[in-house]
Amino acid sequence: MASSSSTCNVYIPSDIIPTAETKIKLADSILISPLVLGTWAWGDKKTWNWNEEYDVKAKEAFDMSISKGINTFDTAEMYGKGESERCIARYKTNHPNAGDIVLATKFLPFPYRISYPSSLINALRASLERLQVNCVDLYQIHGPIHLRSIEVLADALAEAVKLGLTKTVGVSNYSTDEMIKMYDRLQTHGIQLASNQVEFSLRRRLPETSGLIAECHKRSVAVLGYSPLAMGRLTGKYSAANPPPSGRHFSNINMNELEPILETMRRIANKYNVSVSSVALNYVICKGVIPLGGARDAKQAEQNAGALGWRLTNEEIVELESHPFTPANAFWQRFWQHG
Repeated sequence: MASSSSTCNVYIPSDIIPTAETKIKLADSILISPLVLGTWAWGDKKTWNWNEEYDVKAKEAFDMSISKGINTFDTAEMYGKGESERCIARYKTNHPNAGDIVLATKFLPFPYRISYPSSLINALRASLERLQVNCVDLYQIHGPIHLRSIEVLADALAEAVKLGLTKTVGVSNYSTDEMIKMYDRLQTHGIQLASNQVEFSLRRRLPETSGLIAECHKRSVAVLGYSPLAMGRLTGKYSAANPPPSGRHFSNINMNELEPILETMRRIANKYNVSVSSVALNYVICKGVIPLGGARDAKQAEQNAGALGWRLTNEEIVELESHPFTPANAFWQRFWQHG
């Protein structure tokens, strides 16, 4: 029988029910919430049509998340060209729980960024200024597109830790081999790789089936899962008759293929009296991954929090995984997503 626990290391074990009080320890250092609020949409006018109305709603999502025990926020310098970081800075100003907020951001290793560690350190300092903090909790390499070696990037991350600009460091979209190289190099500095952030959902299970999750956990590296709702496709909002916007990333997903699994998810959601989104997020937690759920308003943030307080049974997990999908094979995914 599953039980509750206040603190877990790296991931939530199968015998633990995730709750708002649960915390997950990364790199034997920081404590994060069992759900992380992803803020890609915040401030992004190009992809998400951001405007002043959305700013008000995002602040409400921020407040709702914290009230539900979700105090960890993931952003990046490239989200809205830095505007996502500025949004977080505004939202946390004068918030009564500002001291409990955990911040994670990312460095995008553009090909023209070849001077290390200065390129990374300067970018991190700029992020700190936008976030209005002296140090972030987690600083991540956004993707494996750097021209310099992993060892060079690892040395730069280590320098950021030594300068007190970040408490822990991680990577994103790294393959198993790339993750191991980063882990090994950081070990020479006496630094633990905290996390590898990859796309993971019922729709994309590659990090599990490839063995990446297991290899990360073997080294006490947490796995953060972005797009756990498959860009809204696993929320129950869209269908073959009502597809998501065609311009949205990952739009090559065939909604007809999702109909059977969405029906199963609706049935499970009714059983637990939660939303379809909550089922999708709880599934990710059950696989040993920490989901990054986006929220553009208070309702979405509340639905995210509905993934806590219960746990899918093994039989329900098997049923959810029984629906086949055609693997996506877009060039940009092969270029960007190694993990």
